[in-house]
Amino acid sequence: QVRLEESGGGLVQAGGSLRLSCAASGSLFGLRNMGWYHKAPRKQRELVAAITNGGDTNYADSVKGRFTISRDNVKNMLYLQMTSLKLEDTGVYYCRAWPLGEYWGKGTLVTVSS
Repeated sequence: QVRLEESGGGLVQAGGSLRLSCAASGSLFGLRNMGWYHKAPRKQRELVAAITNGGDTNYADSVKGRFTISRDNVKNMLYLQMTSLKLEDTGVYYCRAWPLGEYWGKGTLVTVSS
């Protein structure tokens, strides 16, 4: 079993920055791919950024150049550095782990204000 717990969300002004963290418990963290997903109000949850177990990354076009995903396989941590935040970045951010099962955290709320 894997438990994922996100933190770091909050209220930030447009143009500001936040760093989200996802703490993973359980084994085999280093073997799993990890991703951050965004659920905006009244929209479906979408992939924001992902990082493979080998460290390869990919990003949604909407966040390229603004967000950076990283992981620490020693600490079993996943991060999302968010800069130049926009109003449309508002929503709940979830982390996900896969394969060897599929696991989601409960999310952390990010609110970007004008």
